[in-house]
Amino acid sequence: QLAEAQRRTEEQVQELARAVRDLARQVGRLSDLIGFGLEDIARVMVPGWLERHMRIYVEDLQPLFIVVDGEEVQLNLFGIGRREGREIIVVGECKSRIYSREVLSFAKTLERVRKAYQGREVIGFLFGFLVHPSAQKDAEKFGIKLIATYMR
Repeated sequence: QLAEAQRRTEEQVQELARAVRDLARQVGRLSDLIGFGLEDIARVMVPGWLERHMRIYVEDLQPLFIVVDGEEVQLNLFGIGRREGREIIVVGECKSRIYSREVLSFAKTLERVRKAYQGREVIGFLFGFLVHPSAQKDAEKFGIKLIATYMR
């Protein structure tokens, strides 16, 4: 009886492991969907925000891959804008919730972008559903703009 109970337990554990793998796959797909949806919202909202708050006119924001020091860097949102006749590189990343750690991580990405576009002004922004107060101080320190869906 003990051997039979152990066999049934092993079958249930295998079934549970399959269910956890399927759930992880579904959560990953949902996370991608939310992330891409947030990027779509940013593509519509951010150009107007930049124009109103920074007098930067950027027509379009698109994903872009660049190579810096032989390493590929993925940029969620990239555009070439203009302010008072000067070209400005605009780079952004989307996060559902923006905390200090997201700012610090994006600051490293922004540093690499500035290296790739030396001699040009680079403006960085994080866009999300929520901006936590912990992000503000670090964003100011690194010159990163924080934009939430509820900001005009």
